[in-house]
Amino acid sequence: MEATFIKIAQVIIAFAILIILHEGGHFIAAKLFKIRVEKFYLFFDAWNFKLFSTYWNSFRKLIGKKPIEKDEKGKFKYSGTEYGIGWLPLGGYVKISGMIDESMDKEQMKQPPQPWEFRTKPAWQRLIVMLGGIIVNFITAFIIYIGVLFAWGENYLKPTDITYGMKFNEQAIADGFRDGDKFLKIDNTPVRAWDVNVLRNISNAKEVTVKRQGKEVTLKMPEGMNMLDMVQSIPPYADILIPMNIDSILPGSPAATIGLKSGDKINAINQTEITCFNDLIAELALLKESVNENSTAADSLKARTVTLVVNNTDTVNATLTNDFKLGFNNKIPEYKITNKEYGFFESIPAGIKSGYDKLVSYVSDLKYLFTAEGAKSMSGIVGITNIFPAEWDWQRFWLLTALLSIALGVMNVLPIPALDGGHAVFALYEIITRRKPSEKVLEVAQYVGFIIIIALMILATWNDFSRIFGW
Repeated sequence: MEATFIKIAQVIIAFAILIILHEGGHFIAAKLFKIRVEKFYLFFDAWNFKLFSTYWNSFRKLIGKKPIEKDEKGKFKYSGTEYGIGWLPLGGYVKISGMIDESMDKEQMKQPPQPWEFRTKPAWQRLIVMLGGIIVNFITAFIIYIGVLFAWGENYLKPTDITYGMKFNEQAIADGFRDGDKFLKIDNTPVRAWDVNVLRNISNAKEVTVKRQGKEVTLKMPEGMNMLDMVQSIPPYADILIPMNIDSILPGSPAATIGLKSGDKINAINQTEITCFNDLIAELALLKESVNENSTAADSLKARTVTLVVNNTDTVNATLTNDFKLGFNNKIPEYKITNKEYGFFESIPAGIKSGYDKLVSYVSDLKYLFTAEGAKSMSGIVGITNIFPAEWDWQRFWLLTALLSIALGVMNVLPIPALDGGHAVFALYEIITRRKPSEKVLEVAQYVGFIIIIALMILATWNDFSRIFGW
């Protein structure tokens, strides 16, 4: 329970920071061009329900401010920007006067345009206002990466320091890799650290150089490799090779029931050879995947009933737990972790480079969004919450916040009506053609974009629940 609370707290704080900064980018740009900003909200005040508002006269009275009067329709008479916190934590917004968006006042839009309204400003100014939040997102990420490198430095695992090398799946072996290989270069660029970027780079590479039994071997890569498939396949395309070496047994577990002991080795499961711990994890994952929503309790029990060969001599039957585990801890080899510290002035270019590399990688991965597997990989708020650690770790928190800032910036720049990128496209169209789209076209586009966004949110939420319940 405590771990869940810590995860939720981290994601709320991270999003609150990023929402305020993103909307602040729009706010500052609007103020720069003397455009009236009517509201600045963290989270949404749907159906006009809010947790806090500077327009509350009880609050204004408390801080010695003059109450705001209401007009004959019960609306507050304009008296500056209303700052508030909504109840629906799915984002935030600034309400810019005279702008056609989800928060627009249709009655106001029927009135003659005013000089302080968004719609009366030149297209280039409106473009800057719409890009303001995106620009702030990217700047925020760069600043965070600079700060993290300066405060904590950088920890990474060199491929040459991975004791037993890498474990590859069948596809990787067909591409020329062998268990125990250590990555050295990808297209003549040295591999500095083992992380998901290695697979991303391999998917776009022409050749990869590895260290195999003390010698350098260069492999030609096939065309059309798919990084998403490489990561999501069971087992993955490449992972750190972990020898099979049972360290401890959990009391009351299936491993304890069949008498497994520290130092034992599992050599086969259901007649499938096990050469390392990676093999066992992959086989258990495949068994779990074989049980779907159409499976009965009997089907599940059958899938969880396995035959093991232990120490090359003993054959035993075991019934796995409901989550397809045996219940033992495997000894993990110790690896040399490289730590690089940065001085203040060193951290600036290094942080900018780190942020730029993350941005390029994220943009590169967008191509997978429009595939069936890419759509399934989308995550909603539950999936995002689960990437945060169960214990509070400031370094990890800030790194994930920086990554979310990049994601927020990239997603908002997509040319989808209702997103900043959609508004920017219309502004660019006007700058290029010198023709302004009609308000009716902008309004219809807004509704279409809103439907697209809601559909994507539903898909992401469905994916979250599918992963939780195994649908």
